[in-house]
Amino acid sequence: MQCTGELPRIAITRGDASVSLNRRKFIGGVLAVGAGGLSGCAGGVGRQSAPVGLLMADGTPVMAELMKPSPLGEKSLGSPTAPGVIIEYASLTCPFSYKFHLDTYPRLKKELIDTGKVRFILREFPIGRAAGTAAIITRCAPDKDYFVLFDKYLVQRTEWVSQEVRLDAIYKIAAQTGMTRQAFDACLANKEVEEGLKAIKQRGREFGVSGTPTFFINGKKFRGVLTLDQIKSMLVQQTA
Repeated sequence: MQCTGELPRIAITRGDASVSLNRRKFIGGVLAVGAGGLSGCAGGVGRQSAPVGLLMADGTPVMAELMKPSPLGEKSLGSPTAPGVIIEYASLTCPFSYKFHLDTYPRLKKELIDTGKVRFILREFPIGRAAGTAAIITRCAPDKDYFVLFDKYLVQRTEWVSQEVRLDAIYKIAAQTGMTRQAFDACLANKEVEEGLKAIKQRGREFGVSGTPTFFINGKKFRGVLTLDQIKSMLVQQTA
């Protein structure tokens, strides 16, 4: 299952004041997509033509290209030398990304990541302007808090996700990890983070990502919510 659809143009609000979207075209443009649907959450722009050398003849990503980190670096867990590599493209507003992280991820981490069998890489594919804003803030968190804050945004998404980007509500979640309002506001003004997240999403589209969650398990793409048994089976098949 994934999320799909389109959202109309919306405003960012802080309390009763409206904040212009003009300086964050990243949120209002590249991330301007929707949520909801039978197969999951999908971007408003279809699959992009891949640069030469990015994909093999059958459409499978060239592993060396798939593993290249973005300008912002990778957010990952597990041993860098683990035999299995799982890359997830996720959106903080997608209920199917939430379902995977609620139902599958805890056991995946305990049984495969923490035991050195899998390296897990999380890449942002924000869907909607609220998700774009939260992704920016999550990237500004200290390394030790990144996955903690990512989880908090997913679990508490009903408290901050809406058709208006409510900065106060988004900050309230970030504050739970100790982020100050000054750091929060500075993060939103950080063009480097915005541009880095644009690059992650664009690169994902070139690899054929059109919705969340999308996984690459040892380079092979799978769409929708996966169970741990499915993941284990895929890992076995690819190493047999």
